[in-house]
Amino acid sequence: MKMLINVPESVVPDALRGMAAAHPELNVDVEHRVVVRRDAPVAGKVGLVSGGGSGHEPLHGGFVGYGMLDAACPGEVFTSPVPDQMVRAAAAVDSGKGVLFVVKNYTGDVLNFNMAAELAEDEGVQVASVLVNDDVAVTDSTFTAGRRGTGATLFVEKIAGAAAEEGAPLERVEALARRVNEASRSFGVALAACTTPAKGSPTFDLPAGELELGVGIHGEPGRERRAMMTSGEIADFAVDAVLADLRPGGPVLLLVNGAGGTPLLELYGFTAEVHRVLRERGVPVARTLVGNYVTSLDMAGASVTLCGADEEILRLWDAPVQTPGLRWGR
Repeated sequence: MKMLINVPESVVPDALRGMAAAHPELNVDVEHRVVVRRDAPVAGKVGLVSGGGSGHEPLHGGFVGYGMLDAACPGEVFTSPVPDQMVRAAAAVDSGKGVLFVVKNYTGDVLNFNMAAELAEDEGVQVASVLVNDDVAVTDSTFTAGRRGTGATLFVEKIAGAAAEEGAPLERVEALARRVNEASRSFGVALAACTTPAKGSPTFDLPAGELELGVGIHGEPGRERRAMMTSGEIADFAVDAVLADLRPGGPVLLLVNGAGGTPLLELYGFTAEVHRVLRERGVPVARTLVGNYVTSLDMAGASVTLCGADEEILRLWDAPVQTPGLRWGR
């Protein structure tokens, strides 16, 4: 496999150096692997910190900035960051109003963020944590106990980030983040496996002419494998899987997320089919976001995330955001 890298061991620090060069509005600590808003800590504002294994870009470092995260901690590829990174991030963004950790439900992330919360509180930082567990494909998987955290992470970080930017207290930001997670569900599909720099070959075997329904963002297996389906058939399956677990009762936010190796031409065509299915199921779509946001290196495929959206969630979703990976309204 050909990759645009020097050596596998330097992939993450090399990427962080590039992020620092491209985004001077961020303070990128390559040595300690923490990405922070340059204006942090923002006076009177709750700090938002997230993180996880690298390979899912722009999640999480690409979502650091006005209206979203205050800091992110990148781990090695598909590997949790360590507690020291999280404690350093919390200290860098704490204005005295507390810090919210947004944690995807993967065992390493959960353990390390929990340990970091205890260490940060020992240093006088008030910490609350929200677990994102939106994937309906499986209950337990290779990396998790319980449901995996996937596309809803973007919804949680954006909406909680907007509330924090408005000056909402920690209890309110935490409650809102939990409400967004509880109102969100996701389902992913893989057409081809991803390749990690360390392995240099596909991380799992997916024969030509087959697809994986319900795949995880590290290539974990899903519900089943089938012969390749049309975009419309995949949309029917994915949306029905989400709606079997989610009763929105009103409009939804829709994220059609690319896994990293699927062109926008295909993603937009898939989005049209997802809209068709939602229309047929009587679910109105209030907002749609399409693109590669929660990726799996070069995996070919896509995921569908829905979030039930009331007026407050829509207002906070529409609020200005300015990060490397998401920006509007400012």
